[in-house]
Amino acid sequence: GTFDTTTGSSGINAEYGDNGFTDIIVVNEDMKKPNSIIVSHLPEGPTATFRLTSVTLKKQLTRHGSAPSHRPEVILNNFSTRLGHSVGRMMGSLFHYDPQFRGRNCVTFHNQRDFIFFRRHRYVFKNNVRVGLQELGPRFTLKLRRLQRGTFDTTTGEYEWYYNHKQMDVNRRTFFL
Repeated sequence: GTFDTTTGSSGINAEYGDNGFTDIIVVNEDMKKPNSIIVSHLPEGPTATFRLTSVTLKKQLTRHGSAPSHRPEVILNNFSTRLGHSVGRMMGSLFHYDPQFRGRNCVTFHNQRDFIFFRRHRYVFKNNVRVGLQELGPRFTLKLRRLQRGTFDTTTGEYEWYYNHKQMDVNRRTFFL
């Protein structure tokens, strides 16, 4: 469906938060290619905007598996700073906290050099030592652009953090997530 962003955060809370939704995800595309994603946690935020790159859908993967109906385990790697903890908790909260281990599938958010890599796998225990992995898809890479307090509000929103390329690309050894 469509949503009018001019109504601001009060419209989002009234429309979705009161109906039991916990998060809203908006994917922006340009010429039929997704290029950004907005994740807003309801009812009080925060809202994160990411640049979306390297999108590979399930049907484009070779030897992909079919995703089971079980809830996946969530693996968060290298979210070690204060900002990283906030973003990692936001990503982890997109999935239900009670994983069903019978399905043997997992979702991984791996942070490396401020890029977040998303993968979904199924694992199989071959013996006591070896484990086999099968990618279920999709896979993509996220780069945080801004983190806003509260739900999505472009006019009066207060930003906790935003990407400023003039100041942040000076030292390539400083990472924020």
